[in-house]
Amino acid sequence: LLEIFHHATEPVEDALVDGHWGEFTGLAVLYVVGLGVGLLSLEYFRRLAGRQPDDMSFGPGAMSATENAMPVDRQVLGLGMTIAVGIGLHNFAEGLAIGQAAAIGEITLAVLLVVGFALHNATEGFGIVGPLAGSGVRPSWSWLLLAGLVAGGPTVLGTIIGTAFTSQYVLVAFLALSAGAIVYVLGELFAAGRRLSWTLTLWGVFGGFLLGLATELVIELARG
Repeated sequence: LLEIFHHATEPVEDALVDGHWGEFTGLAVLYVVGLGVGLLSLEYFRRLAGRQPDDMSFGPGAMSATENAMPVDRQVLGLGMTIAVGIGLHNFAEGLAIGQAAAIGEITLAVLLVVGFALHNATEGFGIVGPLAGSGVRPSWSWLLLAGLVAGGPTVLGTIIGTAFTSQYVLVAFLALSAGAIVYVLGELFAAGRRLSWTLTLWGVFGGFLLGLATELVIELARG
């Protein structure tokens, strides 16, 4: 999140300092809109994904337990898919970064980005299935494959688009979009962690931050 906010904000600040008011206005608008869409749209997507049909009823008696369990499963699966969407938006920006590096001839940088992104993207699956594991919900293989495609596919799409052209406006817009999505996902994960074990969650955040920082420093060192 820190890295994305840095790269998204830097072009806006540079345009402001240099007095390029037209460029600054355009970048600032894209920044605000991207951040807002990334943060707020996922909440409405979660509501849509977790919505239970009003006419669904399984009857009284023993079947009421199943009826009560269904909305919980739908809600948890909807939350997991929402996190996958948020990660996908973030990964789209990563694909753009890879494609932009390749487009300007920085193949070594592009390869390093691929390796670095792959290392930390491998851990994002835990974020997707975390709410499911905490609630005891076992998803189907088709759901898992769809979540993996939603979360990982945008990296490939972003790389293809990033190699086609370079644009500060596109980069700022999608970086802000992914930043907003990450903020939303963090909020959901913190909420899930508080229901399970807040102390363990804090230790996990601390360890994860240090691991992410270490990965970042290794990549920067390799870049020279």
